Order: sequence, then structure tokens, then C-alpha cells
Amino acid sequence: MLTKKTAAGIGIGGFVVAIGVYFLLAGIVFHTHQVNETVGISKNDIFQFYAEKHFPETLSVTGSSFHVKLKSPVDGLQVDHDFTNQVNFTWVSLANGQHTINITNTGDSILKVVGKLDATINSFELMSHLIVIISGILIIGISAAFSIKKPRGF
Repeated sequence: MLTKKTAAGIGIGGFVVAIGVYFLLAGIVFHTHQVNETVGISKNDIFQFYAEKHFPETLSVTGSSFHVKLKSPVDGLQVDHDFTNQVNFTWVSLANGQHTINITNTGDSILKVVGKLDATINSFELMSHLIVIISGILIIGISAAFSIKKPRGF
């Protein structure tokens, strides 16, 4: 027979496990981010994502004048320049790692940023999902202890 505490613990633990499994499965596959953004005058926009080796990336920036700082892992594409009118970037990741793109609008018109960025989950996010799942299992286990029949002498 389940007590109220046990039933509540199993329900809460099951919910936590379900959420952890959902986000784990949603994050395992790589994601394609379709970028379609605008950057206001004197504003900047930062894109950070983790990509694996051989993932193709494209980005196009259009506006009167702007500064682009792009850093990809290892010896990949490294850009730190001022541009006018339009610039197109197409590159392939040479190694697994963090990509950072910082676009600063230095002109007198709004920037248009369009592109396709392929990203994956990094190992820290994977571990955080696993910790949530383990926590849910732990909640279920601890709550199940409330309905265990205690031996004589206790």
C-alpha cells in the first residue's frame, strides 16, 4: 500500500525524470539555428554556440558600417574587422568547440543579420540533464522508502 508521501514523491520524481529525459533527447541532436535578426544603431549582437568538426556555418551582415569579431576554435576562421555595406561568411568548423560572433553596428542604419548556424549540445549541458534525471530517480527512491514496512524492533 502506498502512503500519500510515497505517491506524491513518485509523482514528483516521475515528472522530474520526464522533463530531464525530454530535454536530454531534444538536445542530443544538432540544431540548425536560422538567424534573421536586426541590430539597432550603436547596438551589438552576440551569437555563441557549440559546433562540432565539419559543421557548415553561414552568416551575412548588411548595413552602412559595422564591426564583426568572429572566433572559431583552434585555427578556424578568425575575423576582427570593420566592414561597410555587406559581408558574407561561409566556413566549416575545423574542430569541436565554441564559436563566438560579435556584431557591432557603427553606422547610421539598422543592420540585417541573416544566416544558418549548426550547433550541438556541449558536454556540460548533457551532464546537467543527466543530473536532473538522477535527481528524479533519487526522489522516487527516497519517497518509496516511506511505504516500506519497518522490521520489528524499530
